[in-house]
Amino acid sequence: MKLVVFGLTISSSWGNGHATLWRGLCRALARQGHRVVFFEKDVHYYSANRDFFAIPNGDLVLYETWNSIRQRAKSELSDADAAMVTSYCPDGLAVTELVLDSPGIVRTFYDLDTPVTLSKLQAREALTYIGPRGLREFDLVLSYTGGGALEKLRTELGAQRVAPLYGHVDPEVHRPVDSVARYVSDLSYLGTYAADRQIALQSLFIDPAGFRPARRFLIGGAQYPDDFPWKPNIHFARHLPPSEHPAFFSSSRLTLNVTRQAMAEMGWCPSGRLFEASACGAPILSDNWEGLDSFFVPGSEILIARTTGDAVAALDLSDAELNRIARASRERTLAEHTSEHRARELETLLASARSAPSLSGRSTAMMEA
Repeated sequence: MKLVVFGLTISSSWGNGHATLWRGLCRALARQGHRVVFFEKDVHYYSANRDFFAIPNGDLVLYETWNSIRQRAKSELSDADAAMVTSYCPDGLAVTELVLDSPGIVRTFYDLDTPVTLSKLQAREALTYIGPRGLREFDLVLSYTGGGALEKLRTELGAQRVAPLYGHVDPEVHRPVDSVARYVSDLSYLGTYAADRQIALQSLFIDPAGFRPARRFLIGGAQYPDDFPWKPNIHFARHLPPSEHPAFFSSSRLTLNVTRQAMAEMGWCPSGRLFEASACGAPILSDNWEGLDSFFVPGSEILIARTTGDAVAALDLSDAELNRIARASRERTLAEHTSEHRARELETLLASARSAPSLSGRSTAMMEA
């Protein structure tokens, strides 16, 4: 099939979680014989930090303005099997109009930020990527978040056909490698700074560093403020491209996952970092949220921390116990949470949407999966 995607970014992993997910999914789709054309607005903060330049068996279309690329987009849609608009697409409203008016394709919306979308709706804030038509005219609405979020997309945005498409990892990219001295740590944390994660980060990372001053703690990420409460044993690695993630995780005795507040409150929203760390063989310590036990078994495949004491206790576990948890976690990830698995799920969802009455009435063409 040919899939046309209008997204936030695939070319730069700087300060966002979309790019790495799209790279893994596009590689998996290419291996299965599909073609992806990805439209990305060429904004300065991504162009200055670009670390991906070509989609296997596909095209990356960078553009400056929507008007300059609209005809190209219309041409690509004319022979596509499916089109997808994503959350935070810079020209989401204009793109949506074009996609919804394109006949004979599976018109899809993929919300990779569902908790944020729903919290903005509740606060009556404007959404730059969902217009007054809501989601009711899309043939398929996918959500990075499952659970109760799916029903809210139906009731609050009119989505007719909704399914989760969770995070994932490409094990060809994220895999165990030799440790690197500058990334060696007893507890690591990889993530862009976010104010709504700071309370949990304080409790599960910064305070434990104070209780274990002889241990080495490492943060990797971007946008950390000058007044961040560093401690003498907390070290910092500025933004790391995905190519460095395997070394970062493989050098971690234990790594921490902290979920954005809106996502933690809604639940059923596993960070891509969870699967990346797991695939690299790092034992994971995570905050808790509803649905986490559907992805990993607490205590045997992942460690859960609700308090500083929990985090310190995890740090004090033996190497043998941490290695046992890491092995079990990696086995689970490779069995259920790879980009290949998500690509197969996407194939099935798109084929099912195409055969639904609303779409089959517009086109009799069938996609081959």
